[in-house]
Amino acid sequence: MLSHKQVWSAIDGLAAHNEMSASGLARSAGLDATAFNKSKRHTGDGRERWPGTEAIARILQVTGASFEDFAALAGAAANNAFGRPHPVPLIGLAQAGEGGFFDDAGFPAGSGWEEISFPGLKDENAYALEISGDSMAPLFREGDIIIVSPNASLRRGDRVVVKTRDGEVLAKSLHRQTSSTFELASLNPDYEMRTLNRADVDWVARILWVSQ
Repeated sequence: MLSHKQVWSAIDGLAAHNEMSASGLARSAGLDATAFNKSKRHTGDGRERWPGTEAIARILQVTGASFEDFAALAGAAANNAFGRPHPVPLIGLAQAGEGGFFDDAGFPAGSGWEEISFPGLKDENAYALEISGDSMAPLFREGDIIIVSPNASLRRGDRVVVKTRDGEVLAKSLHRQTSSTFELASLNPDYEMRTLNRADVDWVARILWVSQ
């Protein structure tokens, strides 16, 4: 269940990702410009005030984001992942399987990275990957940019990027993890569940956001 703080942080994050203020996001969605003001988030006696479902639906429509994107932003807020903007390193998903782009812990390393600007991200080790292939369709499509955090904790159901010791890079959903294996689900029903031994995995990193 999303908390009051997470929901409002997700709205702020969605505004920042689209290079708008909270007021600008409200206006673009046809809402009152003050609808998302911080002063409107609690009543005069301190009780929590929640945004309406119609307001959330409007901002998702106007930004082209999905509810899954919104939930990912809320989850990132819980991990304190979003803050002031800074450049994010970018490479292609297929390219990520080549040597020299990551250190042993799965953090960006070496040269050959491009950069994109991503507003509102606090994790200085986060990076971006450009999706190739259709194993994460229809949620992630070829050409989408995903923001990945090697620092974020992993939970069942998280969307993750996995790099194997053989150099394969996968964008999947974490179905289950044990002390010895990772079970990875594809959102595309044409692809079967993958089970990988931990010994065969270099690293697993959580997907925070997708830009479509």
